[in-house]
Amino acid sequence: MKIAVVGATGLVGTEMMKMLETLHQNHSFTVIAAASERSVGKMIPFLQQQVEVCSVEKAIAQKPEFAIFSAGGSVSEKYAPQFAANGTTVVDNSSAWRMKPEIPLIVPEINASILNKTHKIIANPNCSTIQMVMALHPLHQKYGIRRLVIATYQSVSGTGVKAVNQLFGERQGAQPERAYPYPIDLNVLPHGGSFLDNGYTTEEEKLVNETRKILNDYDIAVTATVVRVPVVGGHSEAVNVELRHEFELLDVRKLLEEAKGIVVQDDPKNNIYPMPIYAHHKNEVFVGRIRRDDSQLNALNLWIVADNLRKGAATNAVQIVEYLIDNQIF
Repeated sequence: MKIAVVGATGLVGTEMMKMLETLHQNHSFTVIAAASERSVGKMIPFLQQQVEVCSVEKAIAQKPEFAIFSAGGSVSEKYAPQFAANGTTVVDNSSAWRMKPEIPLIVPEINASILNKTHKIIANPNCSTIQMVMALHPLHQKYGIRRLVIATYQSVSGTGVKAVNQLFGERQGAQPERAYPYPIDLNVLPHGGSFLDNGYTTEEEKLVNETRKILNDYDIAVTATVVRVPVVGGHSEAVNVELRHEFELLDVRKLLEEAKGIVVQDDPKNNIYPMPIYAHHKNEVFVGRIRRDDSQLNALNLWIVADNLRKGAATNAVQIVEYLIDNQIF
């Protein structure tokens, strides 16, 4: 079996290679590292060896069983159908395919059961969406969700290496190339993605549309504000959840504690709550500050944190591949 990683030299691609090392503990496969022409010939580590980066065209020709993409929407739009036509199952991390009705948008713990062999292109959701729906799914199953009010605090690594370089460059007193229109160090930017005509951003629209699609409920009302913060690894979210039915906080906490992939850190008297500095390089989603919203009937507040490069991207994509392998869906 062969698994290709397209965009293997980028921030997310590097994490995908790490997660594939973990997958290799239980499944035997050869990895194909592919990237743009400027990266062809580079050597990158995998299982204490060095893998030579090849072109995307060469990766297609090798007919891998799976191809995991993290190379941007235009690359995915061009090459994902070519892989699929060659029999490869593609898991794409860009926004190119997410909202197409025929393309499944998958968080394995929630909706992997909808996958079948006809799905040759599978979309990986946006990082901020994944961690949020992980916490919301058990609540939605039991109580139903009426409305979500979301504020995110997203790390610079979600923008890419240029943004990370901007943060550290500013911190060192330099004048680095900017990924953002303003300084990010000692600052916060209420700006994620591109602004739309309605005043919202593309990142905010993803939280609306992807949440509804993954939870398979288009009646959920969602509004969001995306904020970029001077953190390297880990997105945080303050989520106000209005449920359709009455709940007890103890039952909510129990549901979250029993949910696969979630770690509850909720002991405020001892200053225990999720933080990106703790979630960095971890695969779980951390939930805390669980409390009733006394201003609204059947509402509560959650604080949700996860590493955006791991469960928000690489881990989720590799988990999709693992599910497909385990269930022989390819």
